[in-house]
Amino acid sequence: MNVFATEAGTDLYEHATTLGKAHIASMFKQNPNRFEDFSYSLPGLMLDLSKQRITSETLNLLCALAREKQLDQWINDLLTGEKINESENRPALHTALRTPADQTLEVDGVNIIGQVHENLARMERLVNQIHAGQWLGCTGDPIDTIVNIGVGGSDLGPFMACKALGEFTTTNSRDIELHFVSSMDGSHISSLLDKLDPTRTLFVISSKSFTTIDTLANAETAKEWLKRAYQYEGTDEALILARHFIGVSATPQRMIDWGIPENNHLYFWDWTGGRYSMWSTIGLPIALRIGMQGFREMLAGAHVMDSHFRDTPFERNVPVLLALTGIWNINFLGITAHAILPYDGRLSHLPSYLEQLEMESNGKNTTRSHELVGYNTCPVLWGEIGTNAQHAFYQLLHQGTIPVMCDFITCAVRYEGPNNTDLKRQHQLNLSNCLAQSQILALGDTVIEGADKAPAYKRYRGNQPCTTLLLDKLTPHTFGMLIALYEHKVFVQSVIWNINPFDQWGVELGKTIATGLLPALTGEADNPSLDSSTRGLIHHINTKR
Repeated sequence: MNVFATEAGTDLYEHATTLGKAHIASMFKQNPNRFEDFSYSLPGLMLDLSKQRITSETLNLLCALAREKQLDQWINDLLTGEKINESENRPALHTALRTPADQTLEVDGVNIIGQVHENLARMERLVNQIHAGQWLGCTGDPIDTIVNIGVGGSDLGPFMACKALGEFTTTNSRDIELHFVSSMDGSHISSLLDKLDPTRTLFVISSKSFTTIDTLANAETAKEWLKRAYQYEGTDEALILARHFIGVSATPQRMIDWGIPENNHLYFWDWTGGRYSMWSTIGLPIALRIGMQGFREMLAGAHVMDSHFRDTPFERNVPVLLALTGIWNINFLGITAHAILPYDGRLSHLPSYLEQLEMESNGKNTTRSHELVGYNTCPVLWGEIGTNAQHAFYQLLHQGTIPVMCDFITCAVRYEGPNNTDLKRQHQLNLSNCLAQSQILALGDTVIEGADKAPAYKRYRGNQPCTTLLLDKLTPHTFGMLIALYEHKVFVQSVIWNINPFDQWGVELGKTIATGLLPALTGEADNPSLDSSTRGLIHHINTKR
């Protein structure tokens, strides 16, 4: 099946036969006003697409393609709670998590916005209690260390946000030590527990289903560590669980079954996809780090992007344009690698977050009607802080043989304090590197006079399409806008490709098989039906014990 076998798709294929051979440098020579023509601003954020291999005709055709695919209707269905996650028969309403309290949205006869804000209020009471030193461990000592145990969306989003927004701590939150544990093999938690005081440590167990084996294995280890602590010798397990564990889940009964009392529950809903859940109570660590006011500012920034996405014509709609430019690169120019390059150390975990957001959402090979696709869907994403990446994989970007599209993400303003002269200078140096690298990747060594006379090994071919996302400055508000922008980009691309971005069946089989292999690894049972490689590896592992 080819979703591009339409009038606009056919026109785009034809357009690509000409533009696909063009060099971005020549486009700037032909039109010196490309920045004015292909940059788009919202308060706090600007998107520059001028270093993409596009013209006005390209964008017009892409917008026509979006209209053919009824993107406006899909956006409405997303925001109003239609069951667009068809394989799981539920809506995808992460946008409801950041909708203001004075609005309403009914799903199955229930105003879910009211429920969302009830849960935010519940989370706020808990955050305030911890910040005030009023949450006490079993010995009566105030909790000052939080360990978030989760994996995937229950880890990557909060971890990224806490790293990005760490300088926005409040007076009370500065006294809180915050850690994240996700690794199933125990490497995270084993090295961490040796450094912690059990009388002052609170574990947040974050799992939508509360069945995720990675998370529950770490949670059991944490529980046993507390029970073995000499301070808690003879202490009832129920009391330990009540004073040292909080559960965040969409399945309350499973939290109760595990032993976490109802007063220690925070909730979200099955219509919140894991990788879209940092806006919910899964964001508890973010609120603990920056306070509830900061958390609400982050939600407000995301809602600004939601409103822009809903209300703005495609030709000026920032998420739509970002998504359609990606469609152009992937499906018409044949570029299937995507580098995420934040030039800001605070955004160091953004690439790994976007790897999950994009590749788990759109890494699909079947359409919504269960047919195999006949075109590329999600590209391979990877990335790193830009200045570090310059010393790692930029060689491939500049002189390798693989075409790569690049997102440069940075902030115009940083280190505003009066005594930060040296740091401001460093920020300017960082910005100059960001702009220079995107310039050379797109334009090649045409920017240097006489470069054509250099030997081949010193030449820079350029023509790697580059997007620049420029925040005025990084705040909870602009950070919320940035993440929501990428969420909506993913959704738009899923509409064009006719795939469901809200399920992830591809990861389920591996989990099932892993459970079946455990008896062979523990020696409890043999499995003669295994392939020779797996049998041989299990035998080798068992001989080394």
